[in-house]
Amino acid sequence: MTEIIRPTFVVDKEICLRNIERMAKKASENKMRFRPHFKTHQSAKIGEWFKLFDVDAITVSSVNMAEYFATNGWKDITIAFPVNVLEITNINRLAANIKLNILVENLDAAQILIKKIRYPIGVYIKIDTGYNRTGIAPSKTGIIENIISCFSQNKKITLKGFLTHTGHTYQARSTNEIFSRHFDALLKMKSLKQRYKTDFPKIEISMGDTPSNTLCTNFNDVDEIRPGNFIFYDLMMENLGVCDYKDIAVRMICPVVAKQLSRNEIVIYGGAVHLSQDSIANIDGKKMFGRIVIQKDGEKKLLPPLNYVAKLSQEHGILKVTQAQFKNFQVGDLVEVIPVHSCLTANLAKKYLTTEGEEILTVNS
Repeated sequence: MTEIIRPTFVVDKEICLRNIERMAKKASENKMRFRPHFKTHQSAKIGEWFKLFDVDAITVSSVNMAEYFATNGWKDITIAFPVNVLEITNINRLAANIKLNILVENLDAAQILIKKIRYPIGVYIKIDTGYNRTGIAPSKTGIIENIISCFSQNKKITLKGFLTHTGHTYQARSTNEIFSRHFDALLKMKSLKQRYKTDFPKIEISMGDTPSNTLCTNFNDVDEIRPGNFIFYDLMMENLGVCDYKDIAVRMICPVVAKQLSRNEIVIYGGAVHLSQDSIANIDGKKMFGRIVIQKDGEKKLLPPLNYVAKLSQEHGILKVTQAQFKNFQVGDLVEVIPVHSCLTANLAKKYLTTEGEEILTVNS
């Protein structure tokens, strides 16, 4: 592997391929389109790994990301973020060259689109099934029908269906709660589909979040799923019971730069600008920003949970370790940090290294 001398985001390709294969199989068995969200890895190279499993349609989170992946050969892209009408020139340029879908969640945006869309484009109406971030409540059928009526004024616009992100599964406190929130969202989306199916026979339901797409088995009437985090997974997903440690495909490799014996703390070069500020509660009730893996006797060892990333500043990371483990760290060592949230950590990294030593560039490189 390339010599690592500073914080480096390392990706295990074999684990990624296993994670992709498992999700692709689930989509196939449930007769759903697999439209993975590429905002997690943001890489054309990693995008090619999905093609090994016949993936030909993807999700992104911005127009800029759509342009990047379109340039790298992807021809069927959904921008799963409420349409930014200030980017309409770029949206038209994309729609002229690829099969593009966008999201609308208010009549104001719909009224601008009907005046300015110049090329064929698919539109999903964003539905809020409980995450309370964006989207229209499924009970607000008057608003939905006003938007649908508005679309009819521009023949270039095709209503694709209803799209939701059940993001509140990430805030669940148990796997049972994940199942419950998914089922509640599914019922709401199915109800909308049934309501409008007579007028729009091809209307679709699109759902996407890693916890429910990984764990749940009921996808009756769902046309596509859009998970993203599943390719890497992370501590948040392991803590929720969504995955095992063996499914987590990424590490931030950080140099040890100092030891503080009086506090049983190890200082690493790896702070908030590398790991993000996302945290989960550790078993001691304190914030944890990552778990620690070290090399010992030629083998990698995940340290017990009382050894963890306890504090972050901009460039510094502070590892709180037990007295028994303190001696296993030396200045100049490299330690592996399992990130709490792989999506944000990957975004901050901008480029990655595979365990095979290959450099991976991203949209931000």
